Amino acid sequence: MRVDKTKDFQLNNKLRMPAIGLGVLFAKNNGEVENAVISALNTGYRKIDTASAYQNEQGIGSALKKSCIPREEIFLTTKVWNNEQGYDQTMLAFERSLKRLQTDYVDMYLIHWPVKSKYKQTYKAMEKIYKSGRSRAIGVCNFEIHQLEDLIAHAEFVPALNQVEMHPLHSQNDLVGFAADHNIQLEAWRPIMMGEVLKIPELVQIGKHYGKSAVQIALRWLIQRGVAVIPKSVNTRRIRENFEIFDFELSVQDMQVIESLNQNKTLGENMSHIT
Repeated sequence: MRVDKTKDFQLNNKLRMPAIGLGVLFAKNNGEVENAVISALNTGYRKIDTASAYQNEQGIGSALKKSCIPREEIFLTTKVWNNEQGYDQTMLAFERSLKRLQTDYVDMYLIHWPVKSKYKQTYKAMEKIYKSGRSRAIGVCNFEIHQLEDLIAHAEFVPALNQVEMHPLHSQNDLVGFAADHNIQLEAWRPIMMGEVLKIPELVQIGKHYGKSAVQIALRWLIQRGVAVIPKSVNTRRIRENFEIFDFELSVQDMQVIESLNQNKTLGENMSHIT
């Protein structure tokens, strides 16, 4: 995996995926998510990340229909929720997501959380979807190393992506190494800690040197680690600011300073037990 001048990463099936996308957790279906998606696309984003559990796939589908950006230029990700897992249930859940998104394919389909008794059968259904061409890539979210090892041992295709919580206080170094060894792209959710990175003095100080905000520094740090990012916002100004991270590069020293902030601190709740 690598980031290059075209601002994307190459997945293990040779598909290219934008390094940054718009996250839409909590964005409402009442026009809020539609406006956010259109704003992001107008800014230059070409990746949208949603999930069945977010209950806003319908709004995203409407935004994509209204946008002047061709569907084939947009990298669309959605996820199967815990209570939709299992082979047959996943096949049905995928059809429901396609209908809400008003499209006949997605670019990435993910297991949202590793429900222990179901994730292998869920992934088998996703492999069938992948082979049908209706998802251009498949992967997982929130899988730890032992779960990835278990899944890979029973899978036909190594997951293209593992989307996990990652930010300056939770750098996931062991997982970064494992993903690199197995050619699995990592993608960070909550990469700016819901804005809390603005309170980290080291990030603020580094930002002053580059003329950037602490948010932009945190996002750039992840990109330079080879990790994709999906910061969430419905605010047009912040959507634009989050995207403005490709006109500078952090020094080795600044990367090391940010690495030193790690506390293995998670902010999100583990939902793998919910079925």
